[in-house]
Amino acid sequence: MYTVYNFTITLRGAFSVRRKPIERHQTLREKILETIRDAILKGSLKAGEKVSEPELAERFGISRTPIREAFRQLETEGYLTVIPRKGAVVTALSERDVEEYYDIKSVLEGHAARMAAERLTDKDMEKLEAINARLERLADEGDVKNFFRVHNEFHETFIRAAGNEKLLECMSQLMMKINRLRMASLSLPGRMKISVEEHRKIIEAFKTHDGERAYQLVSNTAQIGGQVLLQSMAREEFIKAEKGSGKKVMDM
Repeated sequence: MYTVYNFTITLRGAFSVRRKPIERHQTLREKILETIRDAILKGSLKAGEKVSEPELAERFGISRTPIREAFRQLETEGYLTVIPRKGAVVTALSERDVEEYYDIKSVLEGHAARMAAERLTDKDMEKLEAINARLERLADEGDVKNFFRVHNEFHETFIRAAGNEKLLECMSQLMMKINRLRMASLSLPGRMKISVEEHRKIIEAFKTHDGERAYQLVSNTAQIGGQVLLQSMAREEFIKAEKGSGKKVMDM
């Protein structure tokens, strides 16, 4: 019999969930989630590639039940597509996905920033500056994984400060859907350092309680994130096409 601990997930924890293991089954499920996410984000598993249940079961020495649960979670997050009687494959990302998700992000997050500008306290400002200082160090180290985690803390802070629970709910659900896209965007050369500079401007707008300025900065930041990701996707498609035709690919 497994020992059971308290296990609580709140809506606000969608950005930074604090979990305690309730059983070995749950721990393994989380390990599988992390393993597959990392493989997709690093490019070890590519779009359209099948993720094998039997291989994972053998690797972790477990039944397929926690693996299927992990697959359902990853499907919700946009990493996998589960096809009946065929299994799970890595979901392909389209330009339309990027455009539509980032359009929504720019509007909702910008609105949260506008509302937060009127409500953020001095303590909140100090927290935002401390987070951004950590992000600067991580950018210098090239630590994308931890940068992404701390980057979420920055945005979570002002979104919560907006004081709108329904907006927080919408943003939480959206972030879950586009985490893969956001990680890909931040992984592009120079994007982490640019993000730190963008945050500095946002903090200054918050300090002066300039809601419209905060809205424009946050909204533009989201739009630029989507644009650079689209450019990267277009570049990858160009390289594939050139390789397929046998032509020499020049640096772009």
